Parts: sequence; C-alpha cells; structure tokens
Amino acid sequence: MINILRYTEYLYVIVAGFSIYRIITDWNTDRSMPYFFIFFAVISIGMFLFRRNYRKKFEQRKRDNQNK
Repeated sequence: MINILRYTEYLYVIVAGFSIYRIITDWNTDRSMPYFFIFFAVISIGMFLFRRNYRKKFEQRKRDNQNK
C-alpha cells in the first residue's frame, strides 16, 4: 500500500514538469494557455508535498503501532 502512495506522489511531479514545459514553450505565442498551466503546476506541486507529508505520517503511525 505504501509503495502505491509513493508512486502516485511522483505522478504529480510529472504533471508539474509537463505543465512547466508547456509554460516555457507557449509563453511567447499565446498568453492565455500558460496561465492555465501555471495553475496546474502550482496545484500539482502542492499535491505532491501534501501527499508526501501524509504518506510519511502514515508510515510513522504504522511503525509506532508495530513497536507497541
């Protein structure tokens, strides 16, 4: 279960990377789409950090319960 959570974290990093790539490539041609991708990049990075923090808390709780 923990490994699945770890992989889903990195899906958010991939989405953020793709969004940043699109921001860089489309910035000079059409300014409306890069703002859309800026939103996705910020949300994806935030979700990565949130999911990572949640997974670490879950692992810590599991370790604490096993030690009891």
